[in-house]
Order: sequence, then structure tokens, then C-alpha cells
Amino acid sequence: MNPHAAQSLRPTALLRSFHTNRSLIFNLIKREVVGRYRGSVMGLLWSFFNPVFLLVVYTFVFSVVFRARWLGGSDSKVEFALVLFTGLLVYNLFSEVLNRAPSLILNNANYVKKVIFPLEVLPIVAFGAAAFHMLVSLLVWLLFYAIFFGLPTWTVIQLPVVLVPLILMTLGLAWILASLGVYLRDVGQIIGVITMALMFMSPIFYPVAALPDQYHAFMYMNPLTYIVEETRNVMIWGKLIDWNAWARWTAGAAVVAWLGFAWFQKTRKGFADVL
Repeated sequence: MNPHAAQSLRPTALLRSFHTNRSLIFNLIKREVVGRYRGSVMGLLWSFFNPVFLLVVYTFVFSVVFRARWLGGSDSKVEFALVLFTGLLVYNLFSEVLNRAPSLILNNANYVKKVIFPLEVLPIVAFGAAAFHMLVSLLVWLLFYAIFFGLPTWTVIQLPVVLVPLILMTLGLAWILASLGVYLRDVGQIIGVITMALMFMSPIFYPVAALPDQYHAFMYMNPLTYIVEETRNVMIWGKLIDWNAWARWTAGAAVVAWLGFAWFQKTRKGFADVL
């Protein structure tokens, strides 16, 4: 690969890099997923049983211990758990990538120093591994939903479209954090606190409608709010995508993705000096 082309700041350079290195990206994602469970007795089965266990725990804690009910939903404990789990699908993908991003370059310093390697694909690999776990969790959700309520509403097929702004925004932030993590080693600790705060400041455990009206505008400043609520709309409540809102959020997320990529490409020339 031409190193000058690899460091271009144009969005087309990102698409070209993704296309050129698609086999490498796939193999790195595969190695990442398999490597996480290497040496364990159950291997990849853990990727299935972990979300099952979490779903059971959330069902017990929130619907039995706290006797929580979702505003606008039924009194079903299973429905509450599935509604909550839907929000966690979005949050877990976002937080897993961002929490790993600051250490991506640090943990792969050999790629910086010894070989010509398309460093810009590392956040994509991290996202791919997180997306695999989200897909497994989604299968668990579908299984539980089918057992207790039958087939989900047909609007669930809109989910990939709903997730487009999440994908773009997450990748953009991951490129920024991967670069900052090289120069500022405290970024990893800071982002862990921020993602934890976002979990409680996003409508994961409660709907926005449950909050007083004066807080609604503040909640929608959180980019996860729209995606979490829209994910629930298409997966559980059977609503169609609000295309105007989707277009606005996707456009904004695309800007974040390009700025993140441009920042990464602009600062990567100093990685070798710092490492």
C-alpha cells in the first residue's frame, strides 16, 4: 500500500483502505473474537451464555427486586427485561469500542515501529469484534422474544438502518481516542468514567418520557438517546423509522466519522516517536 495514500485525510481514502484491507480486517476480527475465549473449556459458547446470564439477572433485579415496570408497556417481567436489554445492545457496542480505543495503538506498537501496517483499520477491527458480540446478544434477544411473545414485529428488519449513525459515530470517536491514547495515557481512565456515566444518562433503564419535560432537551443532547429509543421503536413497539431525525443524526455522525479519521491520519506520523 502506498503510505501517502494511506494517510490521506479524504473520506475516499478511508473507503479505499477498507476495501483494500478487507481480508486483513476480517482475519483480525476473527483472531480477536476467537482469542478472547482461547483456552476456556466452552470457547465461543461463552459469547452466547454471557448475554443469556445478563438477561436473566436484569429480569430478576429490576422486575422482581425493584418491581420496575416500563412506562407504556405491560406488567410482564420478561417484556421489561427485553426492553432494557434492547437499550443495552446499543450501549454495550458503543462502550466496548470506546473503552478499548485508547489502547489500540499502544497494544499494537509493533505495527507502528516494525512494519508498514494500515493502522487506521485497528478501530474498525475493534468495532467488528464488538459487533460480533452484539449480534450474538441480538440472537439471544430474538430467542427469548420468540419463546415468550412469538415472532417480533416486522419493523425489526429496520434495525441495521437504525444503527448506521451509531456505527459512524463510534468509529469516528474510536479514531480520535486511539490517537489521543498514544499521547495522553490518562485517556483510557477518563473514557471509562465517561462511558459509565453515559449508561445512566441514556434512556436504557428508563424512557425519556419518564423524566420531567425540562430534562428532555438535555437528554437528547446525548447521541445515544436517539439511537436507543429508535432501536426500541423498531424492535419492540413496531414503529417505523423517523426518517427526518435519522437523516439528521446520520449526517452528524458522518461528520464525526470523517473528523475522527482525519485526526487519526494527521497525528499518526508522531506515533513512532512517542512509542
